[in-house]
Amino acid sequence: MNKRLSLVLLLIVTTALLAGCTEFNEPIYDNSEGFWNEYIVWPLVSSITYFKEILGTYGLGIIAVTIIIRLVLLPLMIKQTKSSKNMQEVQPELTKLKEKYSSKDAVTQQKYQQEMMALFKERGINPAAGCLPVFIQMPILIGFYHAISRMNNTPEINLGDFIGFALAEPSIFLAILAGLMQLVVLRTGPAMDNPQMKLMMYIMPFMIMGFGIVLPAALTLYWVIGNIISIIQNLFIYKPWNKPKTEPVKTGGPKK
Repeated sequence: MNKRLSLVLLLIVTTALLAGCTEFNEPIYDNSEGFWNEYIVWPLVSSITYFKEILGTYGLGIIAVTIIIRLVLLPLMIKQTKSSKNMQEVQPELTKLKEKYSSKDAVTQQKYQQEMMALFKERGINPAAGCLPVFIQMPILIGFYHAISRMNNTPEINLGDFIGFALAEPSIFLAILAGLMQLVVLRTGPAMDNPQMKLMMYIMPFMIMGFGIVLPAALTLYWVIGNIISIIQNLFIYKPWNKPKTEPVKTGGPKK
C-alpha cells in the first residue's frame, strides 16, 4: 500500500510541476538566470545541441544524451534492480515472519521489524533502493521536458524532424511505442512475479501513452530510448528465459 501511495504522490508532484511552471514558454539561452535554468535546463540544451552538431540532427542528439544519462545512472539502476530481485526472492521468508509475529501488539511488532531488518541486512537488501532511482530521474525527466519546450520556443533553434516525426509536436506512434515498451520493461522486471506490482504494470504504460500523446515527440523519444536500455538491463539481470515454469496444479482426488 505504501508503494502505491508513493506512486500516486509522485504522479501528483510530476503533474503539478509540468502543469504549473509557466517559464517553459520562454526561450532558453546561456545567460538565462535561475538555479533550474543554470544547472538543469541549459546543460541539457547545450548537451543536446553539442551532439546535434556532431551527429547531424536533434533527434540523434537527444538519443546520445539519453544514453549518456542512463550510463551515468546505470550503477544505481543495477543496484536497484538487484535489490528488487533479492526482495522478490526473500518474500517466502517475510511471509513466515509475518505468520510468526502475527500479533499486532507493540512488542511483537517491534520484534518483527528487528528480524525483518536483520534479514534485509543479511541479504544485502535496501528497501529504499527501489524508489531512489525514480526520484533521481524525475528532475532529469522534468528538465528534459523544459529543455525541449524552451528549445522549441527559442527562435534560433529548430528541432526539425527525426525519422519522419516532428520533434516539436506530439507523436501518437511514438507515444504508443513508449507505452508498449514500458510494458515490456515491467514484464521483464520484478513486476512479473510480484502481485503487488501488477497494478503498476498495467497503469504505467497507459500513463506513458497519455503523456506522450500531448507532449513533444522529442520527450517521448527520450522515454523510448530509456526503455530500450531498461529492457536490456532486465534481460541481463533477471534472465526471464531461465525462469522455471510453474507446474500446473492437479485437481481431483486419487484414482481408486
